[in-house]
Amino acid sequence: MLLNDSLNFWSVFHFEDLLNAYLPLLFWTGVGLGCSKFAPVNASKILGLSLYWVGVPLQLFVLARHTEFSDTPYIPYVAIAALVLSWLLALIGWQFVKKPDSDRSSLGSFILAAMLGNTGFVGLTLTSSLTSPAYTDWAVLFSIASNVAGNYGIAVFIASYFGKSEVKPPWWKLVLDVITVPSLWAFAIGWYTRPIGLPPAIETGLDTAIWITIAFALSLVGLRLGKIEKWQSIKPAAIAAFLRVGVVPLAIGLGATAFGLRDDPRLILTLMSGTPTGLSVLILAEVYNLDRDLLISTIAFSFVGLIFALPLWIVCFS
Repeated sequence: MLLNDSLNFWSVFHFEDLLNAYLPLLFWTGVGLGCSKFAPVNASKILGLSLYWVGVPLQLFVLARHTEFSDTPYIPYVAIAALVLSWLLALIGWQFVKKPDSDRSSLGSFILAAMLGNTGFVGLTLTSSLTSPAYTDWAVLFSIASNVAGNYGIAVFIASYFGKSEVKPPWWKLVLDVITVPSLWAFAIGWYTRPIGLPPAIETGLDTAIWITIAFALSLVGLRLGKIEKWQSIKPAAIAAFLRVGVVPLAIGLGATAFGLRDDPRLILTLMSGTPTGLSVLILAEVYNLDRDLLISTIAFSFVGLIFALPLWIVCFS
C-alpha cells in the first residue's frame, strides 16, 4: 500500500516538467548576474522602469485578450483574499523582525515581499505542468486578478505610501499613483478589445514579446543580486519568504478543502497563492525607492523555500 502511494506520488510529481520550468529561471537570472559585473550603475533602474511601463502592461494586455472568464467567477475573490491574508500576516511578522532603526521603506518592502507572488511566470508554469489543461483558465484568471488587484493596485498604494521619502504623501497622490498605473489601463484595453481580431503576425509577435519580457524580468533579478554587497536582511527576508510560500498557501489550501474543492482546482489555488515573491517588487523598488536588498533577498529565499514546499502541496492538495 505504501509503495503504491509512493509510486502514485512520483507519477504526479513531474520532475521533467519542473526542470523545464526552472531552466529559464536559472539561465536568465544567471545572465543578469554575469552582466552585473560590468553593467552601468543605473542599468537596473532603466530596466525596471522599462518593464513597469512596457513589459508587464503588454503581458496583461495579451492575457486579458486570450482568457475566458465565464466559468470561474469566484477566482478573483480567492486571489484578493490571499493578498489580504498576506498583508495581515506581514504586519504581524514585522513585529518580530523590525529593528529600532527600521524605516518606513523597510516596512513597506517587507509587506510587499510577503504579499506579492510570481503568479505570471512561476505560477502559470507550475500549474500547466502539474494540473489538467481543463483548468488553465483558473490559473490565468488568478494571475490576472493578483496582478491587477495586487502587484499594480494595492501594491502601488503601499509602495507610494512607504517609499520615496519620509514624508507621507497626501491621499489624493496615492489614489493618483494607483489609477495611473499602466498595467491597469493595459488590462482594460485588452479586455474591451477582445471582440477585435488582430492579424496572425501581430498575435504571434505579442506572444513572443511576453517571453522577452520574462527574460528581461529575470535578468533584473540577477542584476540586483550582483549589486548586493552585504546581506543585511536575512532574518526579515526569511520570515517574509516563509509567509509567502508556507503559511499563505497552506491557509488557502485548507480553505479550499473546507469549501469542497478537491484535486486540480484545489491544487491550482494552493500553488498560485504560494508562488515565490514576484519580480514586480523589484520594479516597484526602482520606481518608488524601496529596500532593494530586503526584496531581492526574499525572492532568493522564497524560490529555495518553494523547492521544499512544492512536494508537500502536491501530496496534501492534489
